[in-house]
Amino acid sequence: MRRVVLFFSLCFSFLQAQESKTLYFDFAKEVPNAISLKNFDEWISSNNNIEILQIAGYCDSVDTNLSNIKLASKRIQSVLTLLKSKNSRISNSLIQEVHGEDFKQSKIQAENRKVTFFYKIVEEPITETELLVEEKPKEESLVEKIEKERISLLDKFEKANVGDKIVINNIHFQFNSEIIIPESEPLLEQLLFAMELNPDLEIKVLGHICCNPDPKDTKLSYRRALKIFNYLRDNGIQLRRLAYKGFGSNEPIYPIPEKSEEEKIANRRVEIEIIKK
Repeated sequence: MRRVVLFFSLCFSFLQAQESKTLYFDFAKEVPNAISLKNFDEWISSNNNIEILQIAGYCDSVDTNLSNIKLASKRIQSVLTLLKSKNSRISNSLIQEVHGEDFKQSKIQAENRKVTFFYKIVEEPITETELLVEEKPKEESLVEKIEKERISLLDKFEKANVGDKIVINNIHFQFNSEIIIPESEPLLEQLLFAMELNPDLEIKVLGHICCNPDPKDTKLSYRRALKIFNYLRDNGIQLRRLAYKGFGSNEPIYPIPEKSEEEKIANRRVEIEIIKK
């Protein structure tokens, strides 16, 4: 079975040699507890020249694994916000691991409710000028867009009702092909994980393309939807839970011909229709 951390597992051993810090949380809380915050404030005063390389969130074994994954993600974001407020550097290649309860748990539940981050000491302190530069919004890379969408996908499935369509914007294919680019594979794995977490969930994969004014030309969108259908089937999802359909360019978000690359990307999308929950 795949897990949320699959995408990052190969990176973990590399960072073991880095220094780490752990903050603890009270039951079901998203922000560190008072003792951890006091300890952190004392610690950061003598460790203000650091760069955060990796961060991992954990939960106790209470509640469902899906709920704990969501809570672990929120705990990570809470600690990142805290670090940024203290002017800590966040690596551009930051690794995030969302474990939920899926890790070797301590018998003491309080020890499982935590966020651990790995960091290194930077030689020169961060300057006011550098802070101003970092505050400027940066254009997200494709990998960053995919990771942001991957993290949000489970929440979308939890909130969706029967008949809703969940848009997945960053499952990208090679030109004029149903071959999915490697960068998009984490989204496929997360889609599979959502199906595994929700055994009653039944879906239809909907394929859409851009740029083609011929409404009868649905072959490419059909093959792309079938590719995702086959991926889920080949990884253990029962056929009775799956269906697929290709719409070609018959249901564009933006009129064809599109006016920009952004409009083409929006039209060239994958949707997951919720058939049963």
